[in-house]
Amino acid sequence: MERVNRIALIGTGFVGSSYAFALLNQGVGDELVLIDVNKEKSEGDAMDLNHGLAFAPSYTKIWYGDYSDCASADLVVITAGANQKPGETRLDLVEKNSAIFKSIVDQVMGSGFDGIFLVATNPVDILTYMTWKFSGLPKHRVIGSGTILDTARLRYSLGEYFNVDSRNVHAYIMGEHGDSELPAWSHANIGGRSIYDRIKDNPEKYSERDLAPLFEGVRDAAYHIIQRKGATYYGIAMGLVRLTKAILHNENSILTVSAYLSGEYGEKDVYIGVPAIVNRSGIREILQIDLDEIEEAQFANSARVLRETLNPVLEKYNEE
Repeated sequence: MERVNRIALIGTGFVGSSYAFALLNQGVGDELVLIDVNKEKSEGDAMDLNHGLAFAPSYTKIWYGDYSDCASADLVVITAGANQKPGETRLDLVEKNSAIFKSIVDQVMGSGFDGIFLVATNPVDILTYMTWKFSGLPKHRVIGSGTILDTARLRYSLGEYFNVDSRNVHAYIMGEHGDSELPAWSHANIGGRSIYDRIKDNPEKYSERDLAPLFEGVRDAAYHIIQRKGATYYGIAMGLVRLTKAILHNENSILTVSAYLSGEYGEKDVYIGVPAIVNRSGIREILQIDLDEIEEAQFANSARVLRETLNPVLEKYNEE
């Protein structure tokens, strides 16, 4: 019998429904089940998406379901949870969403689910760690969207700055998906040449002084978008589809995801954004790139910020 790739999406708010729409447009996955406490909204989404099947590149079976449908899912994608409000940081959401996640993960695991979790809800690094704890699954099968979107924003911004297609810009944002993240400038390149070399080649057009404000625009992008339209969802939805393809198609793609560190980059027992090889088994391998001294210190600081936020939540659940 031919293998059917089933994706269970939990949460059909802005991010979830955008992800479902992007999946349909790109023809990723054979089956998509929508699960949400708001049954009517998810039923409406399933109907609406099905009405677009005639224009899709391939057939996808789409329906509104419940947690029992996770039993044979290959991938459970969680976008449910409280949204980031104007003025709120991603870390402000941690207590609200940890409680929501406990309920979600317990019900998913209760179905007999034995696949891969992909977490997108903020604060994503913390909630990916909690999903790993709540589920009892091996760490390589619990993945957070991490800095995949921040990395895409950096590539876009560098592409705009240097007037090069962002798909030919190679650069990483690492660390927390949030205020303590960092750009790995020492590895940023265009066509195999360092961005520093490109700046030196064209000093009349480019300057290293422009890099700091460019990064700040990337780091703070969510705040600017939330201020203007209330939420961010298209970019992260596209990033989640990219991750879904890498997993279901066994691509061995290198993506900046939130992964569990066991000594890599000098850090342990934390989920944090790093370049990793992603395939059908989940995270196959964490890539350890050589960071310069400044980047190493920034990464260590980012891990510390995440631990300080995570520990009180862990203590609460450990007491229970």
